[in-house]
Amino acid sequence: MPSGPVGRSAPAYGRRRVGEEPRTSYLLESRMSLSPARVFAALNAVPPPEQASPVMGRAVVIGGSVAGLLAARVLSDHAERVVVIDRDDLRVTGVRPGVPQGTQLHALLPGGLLHLERLFPGFRERALARGAVEAPPEARRSYLDGRLKVVVPGDADSLSGSRPLLEGLIRQQVLRLPNVTTVTARATGLVFDDGGAAGVRCDVDGVPGIESADFVVDAMGRSSRLSDWLERGGWDRPAARRMTVRLNYATALFRRREPNPEFPVVLALHSPGGSSDVAGAAFFAVEDGRWMAMMAGYGDNRPGRTAEDFVRRLRDQFPPEFGDVAGDEMLGEVQTYHHADSRRRDFHALKRFPARLVSVGDAVASFNPVYGQGMTAAALHAACLSTHLRSRPALGVPARRFLDLQQVVVEAAWSTSTSADLALPHVDGPYPRGYRLSSWVSRQIITATVTDVTVARRFNDVVSMCAHPSSLATPGVVLAALRANRRAR
Repeated sequence: MPSGPVGRSAPAYGRRRVGEEPRTSYLLESRMSLSPARVFAALNAVPPPEQASPVMGRAVVIGGSVAGLLAARVLSDHAERVVVIDRDDLRVTGVRPGVPQGTQLHALLPGGLLHLERLFPGFRERALARGAVEAPPEARRSYLDGRLKVVVPGDADSLSGSRPLLEGLIRQQVLRLPNVTTVTARATGLVFDDGGAAGVRCDVDGVPGIESADFVVDAMGRSSRLSDWLERGGWDRPAARRMTVRLNYATALFRRREPNPEFPVVLALHSPGGSSDVAGAAFFAVEDGRWMAMMAGYGDNRPGRTAEDFVRRLRDQFPPEFGDVAGDEMLGEVQTYHHADSRRRDFHALKRFPARLVSVGDAVASFNPVYGQGMTAAALHAACLSTHLRSRPALGVPARRFLDLQQVVVEAAWSTSTSADLALPHVDGPYPRGYRLSSWVSRQIITATVTDVTVARRFNDVVSMCAHPSSLATPGVVLAALRANRRAR
């Protein structure tokens, strides 16, 4: 592991010379004059550059998660060399120890699939060749309180596969890039120099060292230690917010008899406060001829902890399709997972922040996983990073443009998930101003998605992170929802 002078491994791109005034024009541009909805739409349309345009020498990504890998993919277009540091050997396939939730059901939302296809052309075909299952709108079924929701023609396709398959394919594509390498090590801190990050302290089998860097990306996930490292280096800690959700997951695999099932993706949700102690269930067709089924509960409700309980509840508490899956052979044991809270770190609000440093993915904000936003949010963070670096920023000043763009994404995902979580009986706030009215409007819109195609399409765009949540809060959508619910009654 390199242990020489920090920052000497490559030219100091973007470093400010003594007496040189920092460039500020791009900072003015980052104070977004466009509405969050237009920023969100623009990020969802960001393609990778047609050719590499290096603005730095050596970039280091801490964490080989999906967020870290996508950041490395973006950096490969803007750095001469990219190093990904992770405690796991990223060359090993399968479930990684660093991803304890890897055995659980994961959703790749249509918005995330679109970004992956842009970053890795042909991603869909390669995933399908490995056994992933394509799920166009007509092949997806969704229930709300036992009522089958309308199909929305023209909705984007989704892709069904296990987390190891999807993450493994992303990792393979990234590690094939000629300027990306990996280091199996434990990151222990940052080195700061000239007002910014200049390297990452690492421990390889008990031997300390430093990976020098012209740019550092924190992708350490929910347990990121960046706040501690900032404080240790004389910087401010970001404000941290948490919302307790106490989500309990149970996931099981079943043998799938149909090679091409009519409905490879089926979901069923129960409204909060109802009679059921199960918040919802879902099953997806995944690779190797299997069904992956999931059940979730909140608080003290832990449905499906045993195979017998899992199968019984699928048969008794959900539509017939779930009973059909439960009748197939269960493969292995039920895997459980507990998600205590949603959390976010407000790096964007810090008045002092190091240059040459950003944070992505769950290290910034992690949400209730029942909404399936994780991988798609990570892809949007990568789009923020791409937009920032393509402006050829001065690296000697904080990445405010990136932080402003990322904040739009974080706030959109956070407001979507936490507003739904606030409706849970065991969650007691904090409630935002106007919550009672906004909650009533949300219930009207969600109820209308059962019967009204127009409202359902707008809702699906927001849930899949293809559109900003503000697109639902319009008089037209609310009136359409009220009319649909009146007709349904």
